[in-house]
Amino acid sequence: MPEALAEPVVPVRGTWTTLLFLANLGLWLGIYAPIQVLLPKQAELLAAGHKEAVFGLVTGIGAAVSVIANPTIGLLSDRTTSRFGRRHPWTVAGALLGAVGLLLLSQAPNITVMTIGWCLVQAGLNGMLASLTSAVPDRVPVSQRAKVGGFIGISQMLGTVLGALVVTVVVTSLPGGYAACAVLVVLVALAFVLFTRDAPLPRRVRSRARGAAFRPGRRVREVVANLWISPREHPDFAWAWGCHFMINLGNAFGTLYLLFFLKDAVHYPDPDTGLLIMMALYGAALTVGALGVGWLSDRSGRRKPYVLLSSAVMALAAVLLVVWPTWPAALVAAPLLGVGFGAYWAVALALLTQVLPAAADRAKDLGVVNIANSLPQVIAPLLTTGVLAYLGGYRGLFAVSALATLAAGALVTKVRSVS
Repeated sequence: MPEALAEPVVPVRGTWTTLLFLANLGLWLGIYAPIQVLLPKQAELLAAGHKEAVFGLVTGIGAAVSVIANPTIGLLSDRTTSRFGRRHPWTVAGALLGAVGLLLLSQAPNITVMTIGWCLVQAGLNGMLASLTSAVPDRVPVSQRAKVGGFIGISQMLGTVLGALVVTVVVTSLPGGYAACAVLVVLVALAFVLFTRDAPLPRRVRSRARGAAFRPGRRVREVVANLWISPREHPDFAWAWGCHFMINLGNAFGTLYLLFFLKDAVHYPDPDTGLLIMMALYGAALTVGALGVGWLSDRSGRRKPYVLLSSAVMALAAVLLVVWPTWPAALVAAPLLGVGFGAYWAVALALLTQVLPAAADRAKDLGVVNIANSLPQVIAPLLTTGVLAYLGGYRGLFAVSALATLAAGALVTKVRSVS
């Protein structure tokens, strides 16, 4: 079996993990700085009376694009035979496309251009996400995956916090914030690609596998067929995917509208600063949860108990805001959500890579997993308007978040091949 498809056995070094961490950090900064701060502000500037609806429309369409882009680009990278490797060309291409979208957003004069720009960002950065996520099963032995997963979870959090900091403190203008995100995304992608090795897939291996997973589909239906993973044939993958989807759906319900929650429900006098404070508390707690639980999980070899614990802690954070939707409660809920989400991400990546159906389709299968990250961004904005209107406002929204998170814990108990 060629190196590109073999199960990794050599532990990765700290330098490699650091570069992967930085690449993911830039990626999440490029996604969450717009979602948390820039897009809501832009929606308010373009349509002040319908800011929630515009924000939901733009993020929902963009997330729909990401649902398609992530597994499709993963599928293409699985079949790429470039001498630079299977993943690196797509990492660079995704970063450049995402940067173009961010620069387009910086000059968007209306909602249509704003939507196109965000779709380009989601397509590019989700392609980059597919290639970076597949680096874990490509290069990291099972015994290290929760630790590395912890660092990836921290990168998502830190990208959120640093993104909010960059666009609210360092660069305060809307165009400048988008431009700063674009530059950072490209720089960290280039650093990872230039200083790490990506094993190439030999052309002879792909050509020899006629009709098998290596052969790229030449028609749309063949591509769709390649993306499908049968729940009947791979039930553990299906249950783990469902768990991942529900965790991210609960997180989307609980976080996408935090800026509006602070402004309209808590009536915090400076919502931007309030959001930054919450993200700082969230980030510190997430770091503790990710590193601590990642180490414990790798040492014990167990994954599911930590997923159950993390889902319970995240649900508790949401319930707190149902009972007490105030600024002091938000200061308690933020670190609770952080430690729970950090613990989940450390273990989730290890668990999900252990139930992948085939080594030949790692990036494609992880792209399908990443749909569980992106699809909630489509569903949550569409449902949130109704929840806010008919289910008790923000109390109802956080209650739905808690129920979704608890459902994730129930689904992970169905996974049999991983303890």
